[in-house]
Amino acid sequence: MILSPLAKGFCFGEGPRWFEGLLWFSDMLGEAVHTVDLRGDMTTVPLPGHAPAGLGFRPDGSLLIVSTEKRQILRYDGDVVTTVADLSDLVPANLGDMVVDDTGRAYVGSQAREGGVIVRLDPDDTGTVVATDLDFPNGMAITEDRSTLIVAESTGRRLTAYTIGADGSLTDRRVFAEGLDGPPDGICLDAGGGVWAAMTLAHRFERIVEGGTVTDTIDLGDRVAIACAFGGPERRTLFLLSSTDAYPQRLTGTKLSRLDATVVDTPGAGLP
Repeated sequence: MILSPLAKGFCFGEGPRWFEGLLWFSDMLGEAVHTVDLRGDMTTVPLPGHAPAGLGFRPDGSLLIVSTEKRQILRYDGDVVTTVADLSDLVPANLGDMVVDDTGRAYVGSQAREGGVIVRLDPDDTGTVVATDLDFPNGMAITEDRSTLIVAESTGRRLTAYTIGADGSLTDRRVFAEGLDGPPDGICLDAGGGVWAAMTLAHRFERIVEGGTVTDTIDLGDRVAIACAFGGPERRTLFLLSSTDAYPQRLTGTKLSRLDATVVDTPGAGLP
């Protein structure tokens, strides 16, 4: 696949989400959320004092933002940023990625290397732990029929699936794929049932089908794969965030992250 550079000059990109003609993503160490259009024009929402990661849009168009170290969920309404929930009492470690469903429920991972949890934040901004005993829950996605949530367990090197109940509960935990080539970070789904996953230490993005078979690979050379998302016309553009190190703290003060894009045959599906 041919990669087209789209944006650079930010510290550590995370949580890409396509919404209303723009790709939104967090700059975790740059204390900001950026937007980029298909021409590469970038705008910035400053978040002083916060290290943002997971992003997701509610039905009213407001943006939810994970503040990792403060263990809070922020809301941006297009004008101001407010804190809508503090999850500190519910989680064992800093927050990470997030996926938001059609009703406005957000699923947020707490990234303990062992004993990680997923918290569901309901539309009234109350939080409930809905999954436990995960090995560093990271990227999350919801299938097209809204029946299944898939989460990347980074230190477990697996993708784990849950059935989503009508009430937003997560049950029937099962392995989607295990023994992966590297710790998976951000993920997104396509219409063929594949999961595109950022394999951080393997320096590539992989398309993985249930059972663990890798069908496609995008090699990044010496760069580190961080996160991916579908968007663009017909959701056939795969956006890829990469950096020069898998550990954000080593990149403080740098601007070496990059956003690339490539067009794929099988379009995106599900959420985000």
